[in-house]
Amino acid sequence: MFFAYILKSLKDQSYYYGSTNNLPNRIKIHNSGKVKYTKGHRPYTLHYYEEFRTRKEAFTRERFFKSIDGYKWLKSKGII
Repeated sequence: MFFAYILKSLKDQSYYYGSTNNLPNRIKIHNSGKVKYTKGHRPYTLHYYEEFRTRKEAFTRERFFKSIDGYKWLKSKGII
């Protein structure tokens, strides 16, 4: 399975959008400081995720989350 996910920074309440096939490991990597963008915003907690059958579907959803329409959708659903 593949996942599109949203992490929330406990430090500054910012969000990070991503996709992966191993969600627990990916969160661990973000919190270890090995990802350049998230390093300065640690620690992170899993805020939201969706599950998909293919990498392409998960990546497409990640891109949607990052778009203005995705932002509006996430806001309208009370996710962010």
